[in-house]
Amino acid sequence: MTNTTADEADEWVLWREATERALYGPGGFYGRPEGPAGHFRTSVHASPLYAAAVARLLAETAESLPGAAEIALVDMGAGRGELLTGVLAALPGGRLPDPDGRAVRAYAVERAAGRPAGLDPRIEWTDRPPAGVTGLLFANEWLDNVPVEVVEVDEAGTARYVLVRPADGEELLGEPVPAGGADAEWLERWWPLAGPGARAEIGRPRDEAWAAAVASLDAGLAVAVDYAHRAGARPMYGTLAGFREGREVRPVPDGSCDITAHVALDACAGVGAGAEVGAGAWARAGAGAGAGAGAELVSQREALGRLGVSGARPPLGLASSDPVAYVRALSAAGEAAELTARGGLGDFAWLLQRVQPPL
Repeated sequence: MTNTTADEADEWVLWREATERALYGPGGFYGRPEGPAGHFRTSVHASPLYAAAVARLLAETAESLPGAAEIALVDMGAGRGELLTGVLAALPGGRLPDPDGRAVRAYAVERAAGRPAGLDPRIEWTDRPPAGVTGLLFANEWLDNVPVEVVEVDEAGTARYVLVRPADGEELLGEPVPAGGADAEWLERWWPLAGPGARAEIGRPRDEAWAAAVASLDAGLAVAVDYAHRAGARPMYGTLAGFREGREVRPVPDGSCDITAHVALDACAGVGAGAEVGAGAWARAGAGAGAGAGAELVSQREALGRLGVSGARPPLGLASSDPVAYVRALSAAGEAAELTARGGLGDFAWLLQRVQPPL
């Protein structure tokens, strides 16, 4: 912490406000022409296998929606539309591989920049999710960029909001988190703080953002993919970080870098803190997003495995019988291995939340 006093309060702002400006304000990080791909590598950028897997997930979701004449694919935090472009490329004619050949209507939801030049005209560009659609809503590394407040416990054991100076990222402790307020209740339920020096990111704005996104679906599946942590295993000092040009940097909210923090996806789902959440373990959602819907949390490694993405090497016999096919399969296996690697992209968490059609 800096020794700067609160008398200089006009230079200091809460982290949520500072992040909002740094990412989405005039001259903000996400308004840059190079887009997110110019600074960090996501699963979407790592391999076309990822978009192909999302296309299969869309087809599986559509199978449970036989009455829908058209199936929506909503990409939250769409960047420059890379994922939707890949999914449409994996679906010949932009139609599903079902007997009716139903059309896919693609929506890119992005608030940070205007529609990229040359984007597939079939993709609708919007700054908010369309209401009342049926299909798949997919949020790849979206929630981690929903700005949140940062809190820290002082030497007396009081949780206080952390203020930051945008010009250089220096911090100081601000006002106490009001007892009995919404932020205090969220911390008590989802991220209890251990003692002096402990930090947390209050994920309530992300819960609300996810609830609104899920509520935009009349029926289908909503999926959030992000680095995440769960109740009982929250990091002692939080996860606030900055990224620029592929490297982690000090989080300075001046628009020069991405400002991100891992997501309490179990809170977004509204799954009870003591409930079992994991592979094959479904729970009724509680007070959080998509109340009443089934929710499941699994690793990306497992989620992509279900969708046929495997890092297994092709059989050696193929090398002699069809060398070109072997090289192609070997390349795909390498890309799949990156997407599912432990300690890397495979450690992303997938929150899958089903929305049942109205009676």
